Amino acid sequence: MEAEQAMELVTSSSELAAICERLALHPYVTVDTEFLRESTFWPQLCVVQMAGPDEAVIIDALAEGLDLSPLYALMQNERVAKVFHAARQDVEIFWNLAKTIPSPMFDTQVAAMVLGYGDSISYDQLVQRITGHAIDKSSRFTDWSRRPLSLAQLTYAVSDVTHLRQVYLKLNEDLEKRGRIGWVSEEMKILTSPTTYRQEPENAWRRLKARVKKPRELAVLIEVAAWREREAQSRDVPRSRVIKDDAITELAQQQPKTPDALSHMRSLPKGFERSKSGEAILGAIKTALARDPATIPPILRDKPLSNGASATVELLKVLLRLVSEQHGVAAKVVATVDDLQKIAAGDEPDVPALAGWRRAMFGEQALKLKRGELALAFDGGRIVALERPRV
Repeated sequence: MEAEQAMELVTSSSELAAICERLALHPYVTVDTEFLRESTFWPQLCVVQMAGPDEAVIIDALAEGLDLSPLYALMQNERVAKVFHAARQDVEIFWNLAKTIPSPMFDTQVAAMVLGYGDSISYDQLVQRITGHAIDKSSRFTDWSRRPLSLAQLTYAVSDVTHLRQVYLKLNEDLEKRGRIGWVSEEMKILTSPTTYRQEPENAWRRLKARVKKPRELAVLIEVAAWREREAQSRDVPRSRVIKDDAITELAQQQPKTPDALSHMRSLPKGFERSKSGEAILGAIKTALARDPATIPPILRDKPLSNGASATVELLKVLLRLVSEQHGVAAKVVATVDDLQKIAAGDEPDVPALAGWRRAMFGEQALKLKRGELALAFDGGRIVALERPRV
């Protein structure tokens, strides 16, 4: 079914069941979702679009009485590869709705990085480079919850999965030719792990960028962040609608114990101390201050690199770029800045860049560069790596 034929939304359970049954006969299906989450904690699924080799469909996820069970079953069908681009938010939706993670799954953004198309290349850029088609993205940020959907929205939605077919087939072919299928599988481990999508209130503090100096401050940060996470999830509102990040930081630092003290917090709205939320925060702070210090996680402090190590990191960045270009793979996939810093500061740190194919491609050369057994030089206007005899 071509894009022009797929303009009618699937709105009935029987239609969806029949479609999923047909798509299950193919080796792959391309998938994308349209959702809203500006005013909610949980993403609101509005549209699902899918395409097989010869058919494309748009599913109205908001249709009254629509049973999405056949869709979830298809996502779990091990005989059919589910193809996404930048899959994380799409997978988060399936996890939240049905505790389902599509399997097996192929992410064209990850595959593109492994094949040297650049770090986190966008879908429209990848389509342009592989197929030559230019995608009209003007409908991307429209309101997908309003009905009826416009022709422009439907056209945009279906193009997101029809072009993805060509992209997938090309990338998969190239991965097989270059022996890099396993590389993609390794990169997909985070995307396919339920841990990635579980949002436990007890771990909410880890996403904050607040800098605390004392264990008691960290204890308050943990408790207040957990309270906010529970509130946001139960009320289905964005975290910032409960209290903002800077308010949590200020509460951790000031540790108010009374409504009057709470009223002096600059990051909280006037009158907040008289609300149920204010009472709950004071309770969270009280719990935090009573916590056994032995149960508070250690405060990890960034140790500044020595001048020598900082210079080594800069050389390693040059080597990483050189190696990545030589092998046609995005630098981000080979090594992170954190990897480089640990390599510069330690002898044999436990980092991904020093394991498996990454070590063979880059890690061994990085260690040689650090030991003085490899040099970087200009040759004909380009940078090259040269082996140096050990002294």
